[in-house]
Amino acid sequence: MDSLRMARSNSVHIAPDPRRVIVKPFMPHDEAYPDGSSRIQVVVRRILAMPEHEVTETLRSSRAAFAGRHRNLDDVLDRHLEIVAGRIAHVPHLDVLDESLSSDRRRLIGAYFTHEYSIQAAALGNPSMVVGPDQSGAGPGELRFVMSLRAIGEGHMSSIEFRSGTVSADAAVRLDAVSPYATTGMLTEHAYDKAFFATKLADMSMLNEVEERVFARLGERFTMAELEAAVTALDDDGIERSISGETTRVLQWLASSNYRTSFAPSTDISERVLFPTGPTESRGMEDARFVRFVDDDGTVTYYATYTAFDGHQILPQLIETSDFIDFRVATLRGQVAHNKGIALFPRRIGGKYVALGRHDNVNNFVMTSNDIRVWPDATVIQEPERPWELMQLGNCGSPVETDAGWLVITHGVGPFRRYTLGALLLDLDDPSRVIGHLKQPLLEPSDDERDGYVPNVVYSCGGLVHGEHLVLPYGYADVGAGVATVRLDDLLNQLANSAP
Repeated sequence: MDSLRMARSNSVHIAPDPRRVIVKPFMPHDEAYPDGSSRIQVVVRRILAMPEHEVTETLRSSRAAFAGRHRNLDDVLDRHLEIVAGRIAHVPHLDVLDESLSSDRRRLIGAYFTHEYSIQAAALGNPSMVVGPDQSGAGPGELRFVMSLRAIGEGHMSSIEFRSGTVSADAAVRLDAVSPYATTGMLTEHAYDKAFFATKLADMSMLNEVEERVFARLGERFTMAELEAAVTALDDDGIERSISGETTRVLQWLASSNYRTSFAPSTDISERVLFPTGPTESRGMEDARFVRFVDDDGTVTYYATYTAFDGHQILPQLIETSDFIDFRVATLRGQVAHNKGIALFPRRIGGKYVALGRHDNVNNFVMTSNDIRVWPDATVIQEPERPWELMQLGNCGSPVETDAGWLVITHGVGPFRRYTLGALLLDLDDPSRVIGHLKQPLLEPSDDERDGYVPNVVYSCGGLVHGEHLVLPYGYADVGAGVATVRLDDLLNQLANSAP
């Protein structure tokens, strides 16, 4: 019987902190008042009627209460003011951008339509770890890393946070200090690919004459503004809004789900929060599996697959970055781009992109593709067979390349919905071939990790190898996260003696 177990680090304890807050626009529901005004309009009129001295004092006291909790608070208020302006641009006598208004009054309007959101109020966990893009400051034998974490706040809303730190030559993990601030990114204008839109709509059985008329007015690459103009031009074709409305909404939904967001380079990586932005992820961004991908030409890109949740369905999506400052988010498509838990291999194999997946929600698969955003094929590599994984299987992040094969950390669900971690070894040239499978779990919930938001669970979204050790961050009970390590040779020897 296998006896190998991972050793937990005593120096890494990551717990949710309800003081980690971001600021978000607060737009009340547009309930109508007896005179036909919306709540936003009514509140703005009240602020415009305030005496100037009261405006000044109210803004001063608000700044005193909140400025120390957020960077560049006035910039936030200015952005939220512009959102309000867009909501009431058609209403006479409510020009909140009127330069005759004092800057204090304009920012106070922004303040009334701002609220804080505690991103970790419920839980923090399910980490992944990759070699960092910047190794400056690493000492002899040390490796700098970036860790992603799933933060869960009010309403079970998930977002993606980051931490950084170092791993020493003997696998001791040290986290860098966490900034007291947290901030979301700024959406940036970018071009969309018409061919991708057409094939995605075809996959959804939504490509019809209306979409084709829109595409005819667009170049091979187009912006959101150009898409909006092409949609508006349908009126010139005599197409009634009742006919074009649903299909054009799908186009706009697809465009909003593919976006870029960026952060000021001066922010610490622990401040950056990827918060739900597109409609497919409106209720959460879950379990990002980051991988440092090296292409055939040596180009390094960090990719992450994650689960987007809109309150009704889940979809896998892709994050792309080179520096953890600028991020591109894209939808995935293809017959096997479904369900949770897609994890990319860190390089091409045989000229193709390869990924682990679980599109049937039960078994582990290997997927291959010529396009990192399109996944048409999959081969099952593992079905539940051990007692501790009979309910379902999944991966715990991207495979790690070793001389012996591709090392895959897996999770299995057993009695009482208890999650434990195991391991597979896949052939380097043919990763659909399993050459090793641990007979016993590698990591199980300890007694002090059982209780929490989701009891009896340990889970990881990916680790790395440094020196002689596998270093694996893991979440437990959706309460917090830790790090466990194991000697790589010991694990590979165990797998070599556990052939399926």
